Amino acid sequence: MASVKQFQVTFDCAEPVRVARFWCEALGYVLPPSLQDAAPPPGEPGPAWASCSDPTGVGPRLYFQRVPEGKVVKNRVHLDVRVGTGLVGEARVAALEAECARLIPLGATRVRLLVADEDNESCLLMEDVEGNEFCLD
Repeated sequence: MASVKQFQVTFDCAEPVRVARFWCEALGYVLPPSLQDAAPPPGEPGPAWASCSDPTGVGPRLYFQRVPEGKVVKNRVHLDVRVGTGLVGEARVAALEAECARLIPLGATRVRLLVADEDNESCLLMEDVEGNEFCLD
């Protein structure tokens, strides 16, 4: 039997620190001390990479690396932010909408609510500050 491995989730992006700060706020993660006060001068891209981690040590590390090309197609992998676990119907949608309302001022964009069907509960499709798709689930 294979042993469980630690892993990180890597994002290609244009502004690593900006995207890392968004995900810290979204997930309750923290930046490493070296990046906590990092603010690139206006018009400068800042560091070529950034990371953030779960302060409890449970969730995976998130790593953000600058790439020269912009995003052109839908992500093949995305994060599901679990805010409606155990909720159904209107209570679940209310929890999704509340989290959406919290994330929009941080730079997220609401894409659409996918309402429950016979196989799946409702989820809310969103994008982070650089257009990476994620779901509130």
